[in-house]
Amino acid sequence: MRQLLFFSNNKNKIIEIKKIFKEFNLELLSLNDLNISNEPEETGRTFEENAKIKSDYGFNKTGIPCFADDSGICIESLNWKPGVLSKRFLNDFKSNEACFNSIIKSTKKNRKQNAYFKTSISITVKDNQNLIFNGKIDGKISGQVKGRFGFGYDPIFIPKNYNKTLAELSTKEKNEISHRSIAVTKLINFLTI
Repeated sequence: MRQLLFFSNNKNKIIEIKKIFKEFNLELLSLNDLNISNEPEETGRTFEENAKIKSDYGFNKTGIPCFADDSGICIESLNWKPGVLSKRFLNDFKSNEACFNSIIKSTKKNRKQNAYFKTSISITVKDNQNLIFNGKIDGKISGQVKGRFGFGYDPIFIPKNYNKTLAELSTKEKNEISHRSIAVTKLINFLTI
């Protein structure tokens, strides 16, 4: 299996994943490379279910072994939400900044700072045959929005044992510790055995 499709239209995710894959002899294709713009509806109740929906869809559409990830942030002061609804939650606000400020306010009010990011990756190599790899990073919500790197909730998430948000870390630093890189590394270890 030299060709592998990463089922995503998220430019930031694609850049991050391609950097992790660079040192391995695998050609990583994205939906853009194949002119695919359709995505299935993510109706799963867990990260694993949503990742599987996307990897199955990509494999069935192209016949190329396909992997997809579903990721999100779970915040203690929001009863461990938004979880699988992280993207929709962010889009419900008029700006990312407005969403971040709402989360920071809730965290301060409830005095609960804990949070974690989770990624589930599903790879489909044959019809309805999936393997799932998970990655998780614990941390807390910062007291203010900081950093200009990364994407999504990175500017308000401080990983455990760090004093900077993920958005203050370089892509290289982030890829050494992130939930996505943990799951992708498990996938790569499986593929290169």
